[in-house]
Parts: sequence; C-alpha cells; structure tokens
Amino acid sequence: MSRKSYRQAINEAIREEMRRDATVILVGEDVAGGEGGSGAVDAWGGAMAITKGLVGEFGKDRVIDTPISESAILGMCAGAAATGLRPIFDLSFLDFFGVCFDQIVNQIAKFRYMFGGKSRTPLVVRAMFGAGYRAGAQHSQCLYPILTHIPGLKVVIPSSPYDVKGMLIQAIRDDDPVFFLEHKTFYDMKAEVPDESYTIPFGQANILCEGKDVTLVAVGKMVHVASQAAANLKKAGVDATVIDLRTTSPLDEDAIVRSVEATGRLVVVDEASPRCGLASDIAAIVGERAFTALRAPVRRITPPHTPVPFAPVLEDAYIPSAAKVEAAVQELMAFGTAPRSAQARQVSSTN
Repeated sequence: MSRKSYRQAINEAIREEMRRDATVILVGEDVAGGEGGSGAVDAWGGAMAITKGLVGEFGKDRVIDTPISESAILGMCAGAAATGLRPIFDLSFLDFFGVCFDQIVNQIAKFRYMFGGKSRTPLVVRAMFGAGYRAGAQHSQCLYPILTHIPGLKVVIPSSPYDVKGMLIQAIRDDDPVFFLEHKTFYDMKAEVPDESYTIPFGQANILCEGKDVTLVAVGKMVHVASQAAANLKKAGVDATVIDLRTTSPLDEDAIVRSVEATGRLVVVDEASPRCGLASDIAAIVGERAFTALRAPVRRITPPHTPVPFAPVLEDAYIPSAAKVEAAVQELMAFGTAPRSAQARQVSSTN
C-alpha cells in the first residue's frame, strides 16, 4: 500500500480493469490527446489529466477520442454496452449531462426493465461536480439528486482516494449503468491506497466515527465538512456520528435510521440545491422510519436555492461550512434529552 492521489487512484482502477477485461473501453473528449488535432497523442488525458498514459498501453481502439457531442458519445456507449462491451464514458463536467439527458433517462436507465431483465448495460459515466473550483455556475453544480431520482441508474460519489479506486472497479464490473461522480476539488487529495485490485460494494455507507449525541449525514465534499465539524464539536463536549453515504442510489437507509435511533438527532449536510434534494429525501426517510426516536427537529445544511456564484467570496459563502454545521448541532442540543415519543406522552399526561 502506498500514498496516492485521488487522480492516481482513478487512473489505476481504469488501467487494472482494462488489463483484466478486454471488453473495457474508455471513451470521451481528449482522453487520448484530441482526435484530429495537431497536438501530440496523449497530450491531455481528459480535462483533469486523469486518463493520461492509458492510450500508450491500450491503443486508440480502446481509448477513443470523440467529437464534442455528448449525445452522440452516450448513444454510442449505450449501444456498445448493450452489445457486449463495457464502456467508461468521461463526461468531464456533470453539468453537461443535459445535452444527453434523453439517452440517460429514456434509454440506458430503462434497458434492463423494458427488455424483461434480458438486457445488460454495463456502462460507467464518469463526471466531476461541485463548487469551490472557481468554474462558474455552468460548471459547478451538484446535480446528483436528478440522477438519483431516475430508477435504473446507480449513483456513486466517493469521498477519498481509497474509496474512489475500490468503487470505480466495482462500477466497471457492474452490469447496470453507473454514474460515477468525483468532486473536482478532490483530485490532488492523497491517502493510503492498496496497490492490488479491490472492490467496495454499493449501498453500504461508511461510518467514519460514532457518537451518542447527533448523526451527521453527508456525501462527497460535505463528508469532509461534516468530519471537521464533528472534530470541533468533540472539543466542545458533543459526540457526533459521521456517515459517508458513498452512494445515493442505492441508498443505505438502514445505516441512517440505526444511527438516528441511537442519537436522536440528525443533521444532513448536502452541497446540492435544497429544493427536492438529497437532504430533503433523507429528512423524509427519517421522519417516516425513526420519528419517535427524534429528540429535536431534523436540520438540513445546504446552499441557498441559487446558481453557484462566480465571485470567490460569494462562492465560499454559498458552500456549506463546518461552522454552519456546528451551529446547527448546538441548536439541536438545546432540545430536551427525552425521545419525542416520551415527550408526547408527558404532554398527554399533563393535559
């Protein structure tokens, strides 16, 4: 095991799977250097230089540069996946999925269902998302709630170099379409990553730390925000459980509910827009499955319902912070310590 960056872990996962399985192909814009251009082969390796070096080993038959047409690329990958290949489509910015949305919602998400389970679509769509990179409103969104809403898609959001390698290998081997989403501020993050191949199952949240007072649920970059908040709260005498969801579809509802039943308090930290978002979905799940365990209202920490600002000071204010999470937790700690069911019985007996 050695220290590797998030970028290196992704490259390693793709390389290992392309060596293992000849049906795995890599498709996208500039993944092999830019088809038809005058520059050197392998000059780019995608927008973030993640796939650099792969074309030299696997050649242009398996590392395929495409025109700038997301609808054409995803349409090609859908057909390739349905006929025996395992494409990895480098979509670059997640914000571009609108260009190929019909291929997503009306085609790849429905192939298995509409063909009675007889069709497989082993397709991975890699894309980067999130604010904080000074990329403007059209390149900084967190649109995974839209993808999570669509039945037939799996949505994976790794928050560490270790997770990104294991979960990408799992995604490439999966027989369903997987949207594999990487926060664009993660690529230089480093951590210990095994040199050998390994997989991490989907639908299993990662409990980063356990506490008795409050549950913090997050995904993507917000996992690190929640972890920082938990560390600061610990110094103030508040013990927090931090849950990294890892995947939003499938969603590990049981891990969330078990934790809330133990702590009685829930704060969901989400970088996506608050309307019809992941935080709202989780709040509703806990309201349905663990309402009587709650000692305080569920709190959602999200950006405002606005586009991502471009001005750095406004973009920083837009993104949920550890300080906002800490303030929310301290407010919840002021509520009574008895579970809501006990409070209700107490009010009833008093009346």
